[in-house]
Amino acid sequence: MENWSEGIADLHARFAGRFGRSEPRERALDYLSTLLAPLEKKNGWTLAEQAGQRRPDGFQRLLNFADWDENAVRDDVRDFVVETIGAKDAVLIGDDTGFLKKGVKSAGVQRQYSGTAGRTENCQIGTFLAYASVKGRALIDRELYVPASWTDDRERCRQAGIGDEVPFATKIEHFKWMLQRVIDARVPFAWVTADEAYGQVKHMRAWLEERHVAYVLATKVNDIVTTTDGAVAEVRDLITAVPRQRWKRISAGAGAHGQRFYDWARIAVRPQWQDGFGHWVLARRSISDPAEIAYYVCYGPATSRLKDLVRTAGARWQVEECFQIAKGECGLDHYQVRLYRAWYRHITLAMAALAYLTATRAAEATKGAAETTSKTSYPSASRRSAG
Repeated sequence: MENWSEGIADLHARFAGRFGRSEPRERALDYLSTLLAPLEKKNGWTLAEQAGQRRPDGFQRLLNFADWDENAVRDDVRDFVVETIGAKDAVLIGDDTGFLKKGVKSAGVQRQYSGTAGRTENCQIGTFLAYASVKGRALIDRELYVPASWTDDRERCRQAGIGDEVPFATKIEHFKWMLQRVIDARVPFAWVTADEAYGQVKHMRAWLEERHVAYVLATKVNDIVTTTDGAVAEVRDLITAVPRQRWKRISAGAGAHGQRFYDWARIAVRPQWQDGFGHWVLARRSISDPAEIAYYVCYGPATSRLKDLVRTAGARWQVEECFQIAKGECGLDHYQVRLYRAWYRHITLAMAALAYLTATRAAEATKGAAETTSKTSYPSASRRSAG
């Protein structure tokens, strides 16, 4: 427990300078610590009780009114993630998740489809960017989706703390904003991936290509692409024409029940650019049901192997794991705030809590691997003597 507390304090020290006064600075450390406490519900009252406070007023001030820079803290958390699990071949993953809410006053809330619930619910939607490497995965950026029903009513926005300068922005635009911040910060990564909601948007793909950012993006079955001879075709028609011997059985990575094997095939599309990048359509076919096929559009170095594309496609599930851990262990969805800025502040501190867990587990895995190597590489003293 002592090491755990010291680790949280060390992470907090990285962004302690983002707070204008000592009181919110100390509250932030308490809040971060209580988000990681083993509580079933992490609302204002239970967090305050865990922190030894009689009422949640202090935490409410921290989130709603205190003087601190949540975007600078976001960047500090991102830098911490890169320092602890960063890798040149890392994958950036975009996705959104829903936060079920009651009432109509919380910033951006309305009845809208939530992938989390699998149906239309009264909720807020957050768009996120995850960072995944062989060492772990964590959330490094976030944006709150504010529907047009809100931005068309500026008085309603003001009541929820949404400034007049906040425009209507789609989740695709959020994805671009977050990726641009990563690019500007020179974060190491090799690929970008996302589900069909993002992948089927052609101007999103063009935006990435303009910046020479490699991607493997899921897309719809009837998406249209330009072929190497300049014609256009649906992705499913291109894959239908792939010879049987071109399909390869490859694991998309380890899952909860072991390696996730599928049959994969790709076909090159569009002429190769002079800068050494290529385009492909990638398909993933179920082994148990060959009629079940998922499609991807890909862009990357011309030297990219099939297994590189497969690894990237298979990385997408890791953002779901981030959401699951952040909600289950870090209180990502347990907030009780209505104001726009307060949402960002709570989410940022929950992301910091997740980053701490990720770093801790990565360090433990590295230590365990080193101990295993040490035990297996060298015989014991008694065995050396016997020899």
